[in-house]
Amino acid sequence: MSDQIADSTKVRNARARDAALLAAQSVVLEPTDLVEFQSRGRVIVIGNVEAQEFAPRLTTPLQPQVLLIEGEELPGVPVISQGGRSLLISGHLGAFTVQLGEPGKPNAETLSADLILDLGVTPQLSMPMKPPGYLVAATDETSLASAAEQLADLVGVFDKPRYFNYDASICAHKRSGYTACTRCIDACPADAISSLLEKVSVDSNLCQGGGVCATVCPSGAMRYSYPQAKDTLEQVRLMLNQYHQAGGVDPIVVFTTEQAGVITPLAENLLPVQIEELGSVGLEVWLSALAYGASHVLLLDDDVVPTRVLDALRQQLVTSQELLTAMGYPESAVKLVNRHLLSDTPEQLMPAIDFAKYSGLGGKRPTVYMAIDHLFEQAARAKPMATLTVGAPFGTAQVDAKACTLCLSCVGACPGKALMAGQDVPQLRFIEANCLQCGMCTRTCPEDAIWITPRLLFDRESRAKVRLLHEEPPFCCTECGKPFATRSVIESMLKKLEGHWMFKDGRSKNRLTMCQDCRVVDIAQDPEAMSQGMMGETLQ
Repeated sequence: MSDQIADSTKVRNARARDAALLAAQSVVLEPTDLVEFQSRGRVIVIGNVEAQEFAPRLTTPLQPQVLLIEGEELPGVPVISQGGRSLLISGHLGAFTVQLGEPGKPNAETLSADLILDLGVTPQLSMPMKPPGYLVAATDETSLASAAEQLADLVGVFDKPRYFNYDASICAHKRSGYTACTRCIDACPADAISSLLEKVSVDSNLCQGGGVCATVCPSGAMRYSYPQAKDTLEQVRLMLNQYHQAGGVDPIVVFTTEQAGVITPLAENLLPVQIEELGSVGLEVWLSALAYGASHVLLLDDDVVPTRVLDALRQQLVTSQELLTAMGYPESAVKLVNRHLLSDTPEQLMPAIDFAKYSGLGGKRPTVYMAIDHLFEQAARAKPMATLTVGAPFGTAQVDAKACTLCLSCVGACPGKALMAGQDVPQLRFIEANCLQCGMCTRTCPEDAIWITPRLLFDRESRAKVRLLHEEPPFCCTECGKPFATRSVIESMLKKLEGHWMFKDGRSKNRLTMCQDCRVVDIAQDPEAMSQGMMGETLQ
């Protein structure tokens, strides 16, 4: 009897899975801009004797040239020898530049190419995802034949999606000259992201859609644009909704890539979601899948995911596990697995919950909060708070009242608008839901009076509540009585300027306790101050 029930469940799950996959196909992906490449077939083959022997095999429209790293030149092959000069490669498909030697020196030389084939034992470019048009191959016959085919296919005009959107206004990278968040730069496997003044810059020609930049971004400033997170979430939501309506049970959502190929054999309750790169989906997608009714979420490692991407994903997984555990759910409900482990029975499935119905239109942080709030409301034994590991994008801030002067430099630097000034009185206020844990406030505080702690309050109202961190009565001008600073600011200023030649006498010291207007008037009435040029300095 039990076997018959099991067979019946498998049949029902298989039908439900087919209906779910069909429902997911109804989502039309929002298009994105295209990045165009033009390649005329100029190829630089980098290597030693093997490069010289291989280059003549490349026929029109390919135009090969050998960059010889070591060894003697063979006759009949166009060769440029490195000759001990430094070697710097930049660019992409259709626009590579190879700089030999130091620019401006007599032996310097610049080469241009549309394509590069690197046959060296160690590739000249070390990033995990090489630029489009930069091929790396071994020197055995099979590898060389494959490289020749790939090079021939890379002549012409090509385009690829512009995979990202970037909102510099909410970026936590740099403010007021201080660098805080470098997560996207550190995680990008194509080295396509760099620092540019107080924001980051993404080279669209180098970006190959790894997507981990959007996954690790705490504010949502970096967004994956093809497919957008909202489209992926809608696919998952429709999938799970249809699966449940068709009578399926225990659905397991598997995020996989085209490189990973088709999942075979496909268990009846496995719902594959194909994405461009494994790193392109993060917390808001994983937790939303659970909120939509998945009993398990698996990330299928295809064994070609770059190490730095895997490291970033594992950090996100730690955060998801800590959140789930604090809500009383299995920490393994979201898991990174290899293909050979797909057939293993999950350690523990999610309990039955009411399914969420929200969409992902609101952006990254609103979406992840909707997922967390729904899971918390459905939890049977949740704690009021999740204690998180450093690196999580949620947390609180605290202030040392004795050290804080309410200069509010942290308020101006906070990219998430978590820190705010008082409206009419000297105050430092805080909204925990907005805190990115980027550390910008700790870097900009001149008194080292503020620190941050990763955590997440599950109660929505407590998380969104404006909380007072520090308050002081205003310091009033000793001349006109107008409030213009705080007592701690004035005391700190008097202490720092003690002994300064401009403030030796009592009148000049007292001037520090005046507002700007009264200070100007007092200087104008002080012959000694006027003779020292203090009026101009005050007006500046």
